[in-house]
Amino acid sequence: MAELTHVDEQGKAHMVDVGDKAPSRRVAVASAVLRTRPDVIRRIADNEIAKGDVLGVARVAGILAAKKTHELIPLCHPLRIDQVQVELRLGDDTVGVRATVAAFDRTGVEMEAMTAASVAALTVYDMCKAVDREMQIEAVRLEEKSGGRSGHFVRKAG
Repeated sequence: MAELTHVDEQGKAHMVDVGDKAPSRRVAVASAVLRTRPDVIRRIADNEIAKGDVLGVARVAGILAAKKTHELIPLCHPLRIDQVQVELRLGDDTVGVRATVAAFDRTGVEMEAMTAASVAALTVYDMCKAVDREMQIEAVRLEEKSGGRSGHFVRKAG
């Protein structure tokens, strides 16, 4: 089992010192799924949600969330993010979210990508909750990451 990097010798949480690490290109891709009714998907597609452009607002919310991850997750480092891309796709009864974050820095961007995907999905929920309070957000997960000491990771299909 891998060593827990955010726990000291006494078992207390601490922020990892990345000062001696060499910067490298880091990229992470995360996803989330919001499940709702088909009529809500149609209303999103037809821009008939009272709060406005659901997909556009969710995209911007995801971008902002990636940039603020270090303010939300206590042990995350502030990073010099180079790019955030948030894509939202409508299915029959789902809104799929895919967030990609890239940085040239000393630590990875996995948390930034997962935060972007999560907040984008939460924003869709917020904008559509008057129509469907039974929506649910599922499967927030890391899909792929590259860069850093641990190398390249790609989630296995399934």
